[in-house]
Formats: sequence, C-alpha cells, structure tokens
Amino acid sequence: MSENTLYQFGTLSSLLAGAMDGGKTINDLLKYGDFGIGTLDGSDGELMVINGQAFHARQTGDVVKLSGNETVPYAAVAYFEPEYEFPLIQNENSETIGKLIYDHLKSVNLFHAIQIKGTFKHMHVRVVPKQQKPYRPFSAVVQPEFEADNISGTIVGFYTPELFHGVSVSGYHLHFLSDDGQFGGHIMDYELAEGIITMQALTEFTQGFPSTQNFLETEFDVHELIKEIEVSE
Repeated sequence: MSENTLYQFGTLSSLLAGAMDGGKTINDLLKYGDFGIGTLDGSDGELMVINGQAFHARQTGDVVKLSGNETVPYAAVAYFEPEYEFPLIQNENSETIGKLIYDHLKSVNLFHAIQIKGTFKHMHVRVVPKQQKPYRPFSAVVQPEFEADNISGTIVGFYTPELFHGVSVSGYHLHFLSDDGQFGGHIMDYELAEGIITMQALTEFTQGFPSTQNFLETEFDVHELIKEIEVSE
C-alpha cells in the first residue's frame, strides 16, 4: 500500500444490514496498515489496531490481544505517519476536541487518521456483543456500556467525509484502548485531562469486499441503511 492510503474491508452499511460474517483474517488485514478499527466475525466486539498490534474489546468488558487468525467483516486500517501534532491539550471535553480537530483538517473532503494519547478524566465506551444467525440490525441489539475514570490510553480512529457516509459513518469513528490493555471499546464520550493529538490526511482510498455468501447474498435497502447508521452510530 502507498503512503496516505486508507484500506477498508467491508462497509459500515453492509455490516449494519447483516453482512457480519468474517471474510479477512487479522494477519491479512495488517498487510494494509498498522493503525485502525473494526469488529470481528459476527460483529463481535470492537477492534483496535495500534502500532501493528490488534486488540479486541469484548462484550464482557475485558480486552484481549488477537492471534491474527481471527476474521473481520468490517475494518479500516492505514499506515499511520502523522503529519500534524497539536500542542499539548489539557482539560477539554470530546465536543471541544472534535471541533478543534475539525478546524485543522487538511480538507473536510479527505479521510483523516486521528490518534489521541494521554490521560483521560473519564472514558465512556460501548461494545457490540457477538451476534448469532439470523443476524439482527444493530439498532435491535443491546450494546453493553463501560466507563472508567483517570485512565491512560490511546484513542484511534478516523474522520470520514460526508461524501462517504454509508461506506463508513461521516464524522468521527473512534475506539479506545487503555495503556494496560485492559479497557477499551467504541467511544461514546470522553474528557481529556492531558494529551497529544496527532493526525494524518489520507489521500487515497482502497475498498475491499468480502467474498462470503453472507455478503454476496444480502439485499441492501440504501434508505433503510442510512436510518440504521444514524440510530446505531
């Protein structure tokens, strides 16, 4: 993969519509990037890829390091080479930080990789539980939520342009992993005590598609999918 390329396997829309069978191994996914997010087979939990290592936040609230043989129905990765670093940020909430990052995007029409390393006053995440067939829409699934105070770790994720809403969710899609590797998930909200924000504009986009029967035979209703994204994300 060339520099500044976002590789995505599957789409958020197809995942939410029920195409949840894993179609690419973690080991194969890591050939396309060392930084990213996603979920596992059956939409099992939350995936965090940091420094080429893959971690899985599970519905029980714990986090495990992955072997590489696990499969994903949806994931996005890039080789993270930050182009911009913000001055030290202290005592800010997620809304303020989101606006700050937005104001410094190279262009609102480009994907961006975003990392925030630091200590967080509060971190609120959710974790999608593994689904069994027949798969249900995300909006029908109860997603456990977990919270932690005074926790150090890394936020990893992407900004998606409005133009690509449906391929992913427009705006920010961020996951968290604690430094001790014991806490993580899809971010609902956070408060940063002190940390460093770095980001990278991604000027190329490569889309991979599953060859699973689950993906190939799923019928998609675009209008319903947009509604599902708004409810689920």
